[in-house]
Amino acid sequence: MVTFSLSFTLNSAPVHIAIEPNARLLDVLRDQLGLTGVKEGCGVGECGACTVIIDGETADSCLVLAASVAGKSVTTIEGLEQDGILHPLQQAVLDHHALQCGFCTPGFILSAKALLDKNPHPTRNEIKTAISGNLCRCTGYMQLIEAIEDVAGARQEG
Repeated sequence: MVTFSLSFTLNSAPVHIAIEPNARLLDVLRDQLGLTGVKEGCGVGECGACTVIIDGETADSCLVLAASVAGKSVTTIEGLEQDGILHPLQQAVLDHHALQCGFCTPGFILSAKALLDKNPHPTRNEIKTAISGNLCRCTGYMQLIEAIEDVAGARQEG
């Protein structure tokens, strides 16, 4: 098996790991680094369950070759909690009962985070567009939208 060294920043910490040249980022994150918040839903970039943030942009990690993140910053759902305190988006999703099975939740939260990092005060339509690549089979989307609006509103008030 041929491997090579990959170095990147993962959830604000440097990572140096040996990977196979054709490894998907999804597999490296889950199987080699133990970050199981990244889920494989469809494997073809349609469902958003494997969403991560790479240098500020959302990406379906099932479609990303791990080697392509060399020198970049990758954020997974595990990187949002700080010192035992949930990120405001994570807390808002809980407060709004915006999850059922939880399979899609990390992808939704990361899509919302990427949006709010760029646009702290999005309209409802901008929120809908930002999460349009994330599919949920259990809930309606209204609770998720309201959770994101709450965080955006808190930012506006704060």
